[in-house]
Amino acid sequence: MTVHLKKLSVGSDSLDTLKSWQALRLAETGRLMHVTRNRPRRADEILDGGSIYWIIKGVMIARQKIIDLAEVQRADGRPACGLVLSSQLVATTPTKMRIFQGWRYLEAEDAPADLTGAADESMPPALAAELRALGIL
Repeated sequence: MTVHLKKLSVGSDSLDTLKSWQALRLAETGRLMHVTRNRPRRADEILDGGSIYWIIKGVMIARQKIIDLAEVQRADGRPACGLVLSSQLVATTPTKMRIFQGWRYLEAEDAPADLTGAADESMPPALAAELRALGIL
């Protein structure tokens, strides 16, 4: 059964800034990897089609498929886990989230749907999430 991760995109102001940062990283290293201190205990479920859902300014706004988990070392030599990500960022239905540290599991049934049309991106994500929470959208 698939499980996802949710993570704050620290330093990102919008989906565009996350895309720009990742494009730069991809050009420099040839792959996208988010390094985290701990390897997820539910690794098999994550590798069974899981994604990382990015939260920007309190709104879950996009996802990226996790294609592998790699053993890496931090700059200080301590072991870490690298979440190897697909280069494709997929916009999702904006969903308000509480702020937290690190990453958290996200069950598949709780994950927001992908956006499919240009009209879905016509308003700021925080506004869309608020309207959705009020039942207006």
